[in-house]
Amino acid sequence: MNTKATDIQAADATYVLQTYKRAPVAFERGEGAWLYDVDGQAYLDLISGIGVASLGHAHPGLAKALGEQASTLVHTSNLYHHPLQSALARRLTEISGLSRAFFCNSGAEAIEACLKFARRYWFTRGEKTRTGFVAFEHAFHGRTFGALSATWDEHYREPFQPLVPGVTFVPPDDPGALAAAVNESTAAIIVEAIQGEGGVRPISATLAQAIRDARARTGALVIADEVQCGLGRTGRYFHSQTLGLAPDLMALGKALGGGMPVGAALLSQEVAAAISAGDHGTTYGGNLLACRAALVFLEELVDRGLLAHVAEAGRHLERGLAHLQTRHAPIQEIRGAGLMRGLQLDRDAAPVVEAALAHKLLVNRTAGTVVRLLPPMNISIRDLDEGLARLDAALTDAFQERAHDAR
Repeated sequence: MNTKATDIQAADATYVLQTYKRAPVAFERGEGAWLYDVDGQAYLDLISGIGVASLGHAHPGLAKALGEQASTLVHTSNLYHHPLQSALARRLTEISGLSRAFFCNSGAEAIEACLKFARRYWFTRGEKTRTGFVAFEHAFHGRTFGALSATWDEHYREPFQPLVPGVTFVPPDDPGALAAAVNESTAAIIVEAIQGEGGVRPISATLAQAIRDARARTGALVIADEVQCGLGRTGRYFHSQTLGLAPDLMALGKALGGGMPVGAALLSQEVAAAISAGDHGTTYGGNLLACRAALVFLEELVDRGLLAHVAEAGRHLERGLAHLQTRHAPIQEIRGAGLMRGLQLDRDAAPVVEAALAHKLLVNRTAGTVVRLLPPMNISIRDLDEGLARLDAALTDAFQERAHDAR
């Protein structure tokens, strides 16, 4: 029997490029931490569009602001001034300690900008051979060519080689390897304070110190990829701040627009001084609609207590996940901070994700064996508890099915 959902899936299969392995569900509306499919069934969303729906779904303040902005002015391009870019840049520099912002449309574009700006910095200084980058194993920085070149997993890289040359990967648990890799030809070290796609893996304080030491020794810049772990996701404005990294450049995306496409590259004043007009650009980046969305999000984060809520909710989630670990032996480790958590399993995580969907719970699988949770940052404690109960049931179902198959 055909349903509206199967009709949508059939149309996608016919007309949409098949680059995604989508779950067999089609959503048409949301409210808070809940999504509703085309058949009216409610799902609790603990992945929030991979960390994008930071204010949940149909947030009244965001919806009102976007409606007002869309009825006034959406886009003029970067040929002209408008009042919202500088307002947004000011807010971001105030919470980051950096000095300038370049606006784009996604996290990958923010990474591309940071890589370009790092090379331009050394070019301006007359060190034209200082072009290398040092990145880390398990890193994921995006799918555009520069960002992909700094992404470790061969699954993403191999079909598109040769990539941008000059990237060296080192193990994130080997400070000595980092020290050996960073030298006077290194433009920048690029690091996620918590590796998201790589399995929700926080870098250690020891590695953070090694990054600081390498910068002090060689002058190499530090690029913090805060696309997933930044903007309050872990209970701090930026997770690199917890490690004392003090980056020269920072890439932002995902949570920034509350669902609207917007990214940003933040720069220190020293790096910004090396950039000239025409060095980089974008048609859509920093338009009025995107900036308005980002300003609404930052007002919630900075002025309305969202950051403190994430810290509290994150502690609650951590306790709940620790309890689940005592109930389910295949959970080897719980990683992450705030509302960015990963359950490392001793097996493939796909059956857990499928079982969760059957319980009307949305989580996802990353790094093969990790169940990732990125709930809306304003999720209630009550909804978190409901999510933990559904996850408990999904884990039970998935692990029982595995045991049955083994027999």
